[in-house]
This record gives sequence, structure tokens and C-alpha cells, in this order.
Amino acid sequence: MKLQTTKFYAIFGHVLLVIFSIIMLVPFLWMILTSFKSLTESTSVNPFVILPTVWQTDAFNAVINNINFIILYKNTLLMIFWRVVCAVLTSTMAGYALGRLNFKGRDLIFYLVLFQMMVPVQIFVIPQYVMISKLNANNTMFALVFPGLVTAFGTFLQRQAYMALPKDLDEAARLDGCNIPQTFFYVMAPLTRSAMVALGIFTALFAYKDLMWPMIVNSSPDAMTLAAALAKMQGQYAVNFPELMAASLIASIPMIIIYLIFQKQFIQGIATSGGKL
Repeated sequence: MKLQTTKFYAIFGHVLLVIFSIIMLVPFLWMILTSFKSLTESTSVNPFVILPTVWQTDAFNAVINNINFIILYKNTLLMIFWRVVCAVLTSTMAGYALGRLNFKGRDLIFYLVLFQMMVPVQIFVIPQYVMISKLNANNTMFALVFPGLVTAFGTFLQRQAYMALPKDLDEAARLDGCNIPQTFFYVMAPLTRSAMVALGIFTALFAYKDLMWPMIVNSSPDAMTLAAALAKMQGQYAVNFPELMAASLIASIPMIIIYLIFQKQFIQGIATSGGKL
């Protein structure tokens, strides 16, 4: 009887997981189907019209001819790359200092980091934009990377990772003659590699989805990212949904490829950090 109950709950749990997985895939499938529809079909209020009557590729031809996806891909991937590099580098060093070193004002600095995490990021948009304007860096790659030079979330994540390491490691490194930089580079940093991977994953996803800052700081078509270019396609009074969905599908290809290649690292990083996307 107990075995049957266990099997029932296992089957019931798998059924629920399958249902929820299908529900999560519905928006993505709807985007694919809409990109192959005509404008009339895409705005139809008939809920039973799911598949296109005639599969068309006019929307793909239109967006490919009107939008330079090569430049958008380049800008987006470069922004993701530099944000990941800067976030991992600065957060790792700051997390080590806040988690393993004793110095005056350490707790105050950590409280400021926590305060920044609790404050909405929109508050920092105006000061950051003023700084970029003073530097005459609008419509540049540096402007896109600027908000990601340091990250409070990354500092907190790395600090927790360093605090979880045994204190005996510091003592052993000092006995071997290591100074603070040597202890950091040769002993501590390699042991927090999983936390670095998790931080890199979250930083890449947040950078890829970032919409507000790229639209504010870069107005030139040659300096836009994929998210900003897609937002520009929405008109004030009308939206060509097939073209918008086709462009969204093309824009999602890089992240799908990256996920398929680094699927194992994605899962390990999310499991290590305990966070959610």
C-alpha cells in the first residue's frame, strides 16, 4: 500500500511538472507561430485560430532587410562580455576583502552594499547618465558597460562564498609565506570558482534583458542592443506583431545557443547560488 502511494505521488508530481513546463513554453510557441502569420491573423480575436492559415516568411524578410542584426548582435555580446568580466573581477576582490579581511569600516561598507541592493536600480539612472554625459561617452560601448562595472549583488554573493571557506586556509597560507594578494589569487579565488560561474550567468542574463539603460544612454542605431532595437519597433498607435515576433525570435537565438552550450554550467551556477532567473 505504501509503495502504491509513493508511485501515485511520483506520477502526480511528474504530471504537474509536465503541465507547468507546457504553460511556460506557451509564450515562446506563441511568438514562433505569430511570426509566421499575417498581420490580420495576428490581431484576430478568435481564440481558436492558433496555427497560421498560410505559413509566411514575409515578417522575417522585412526585419532582416530593415534591421542590421549583425551590429545588434555585436553590441549585445560585447556588452554581456565586458559586464561579466568587470562584475566577476570587482565582485571577487570586494567579496574577499569584506569576507576575509579585518579593517576599519568593513561593516559600514558592507551595510552600504546591502543598502544598494534594497534600493530600486531606477534611482541610480539619473546620476549614472549625468556621469556618462560629463565624460562625453554617449553612444559608446563604455556607456553600456558602465552600470555593470560593479555590482552589489555580486559583491554580496562572493562575500558569502568566501565566508563559507574554512579559516584554516588563511592561516596555512600565512605559514607558507603568502601575503594577502597571493592568498587571494592562489588559495581563495580558485575555491570560489562555482560562485564566479553563478555570478557570470546572472550578470549575462541581466545584461541581455537590460532595456531601460541602453535606450536612455544610446540613441544611435549603430550603438543599440537587441532589447532596445526591439522596443523601438513598437509604434505609438499600431504594432506589426508578426515582424515584432520575428525580430524577437531572431534576437533570442544567441541566448538559446549559449544555453545549449553551457547548459551544465547554467544548472550548476543556479544550484550553487540558490537564486532564480
